[in-house]
Amino acid sequence: MKDNIKAYFEREQEVINNLDFEEIADAVQAIKEAYEREATVYVFGNGGSAATASHFVCDFNKGICEKLDKKFNLICLSDNTPIVTAIANDISYDDVFYFQLKNKLKPDDLILAISGSGNSKNIIKAVEYAKEVGTKIVGLTGYSGGKLYELADYHMHVAVDDMQITEDVHMAFDHMLYKVLSEELSTF
Repeated sequence: MKDNIKAYFEREQEVINNLDFEEIADAVQAIKEAYEREATVYVFGNGGSAATASHFVCDFNKGICEKLDKKFNLICLSDNTPIVTAIANDISYDDVFYFQLKNKLKPDDLILAISGSGNSKNIIKAVEYAKEVGTKIVGLTGYSGGKLYELADYHMHVAVDDMQITEDVHMAFDHMLYKVLSEELSTF
């Protein structure tokens, strides 16, 4: 078992070492600029990615904002179980994020879409709508990046065919953003 544990973390370390830090820095800058223009940042995902999206909102809206006069405005579209299940039941699961954005999303807002495969139908439908509106998209993806990678303006991509490592690194992106943006905005 010890060898398997060690192999898992060695693989994850290799994936982290091979991240495209230029692309990630561009995504971080886009998030900082959204804050500066007081944009709403919509974040969403399915399953483990929904948990990551929720964690992003906590770390930004409470964590980073605790010592800021001007606050981040992150909204997690995955968090409201009644609205997600009502849309899924009455309309379609493919519409659970799109419906929440429809006629509310503004061009100056920002989307943080999280999909390990990059091909989740409900994520893609919401992102395609955001493109129609003119809203920029930060895509957090794994594997080959899928359709989300193609549609995103900014990439936080984890190039590995492993959902657990992808989700680990997506959570690390959240905590990295917390530290980097806190320092940039002088909250520490």
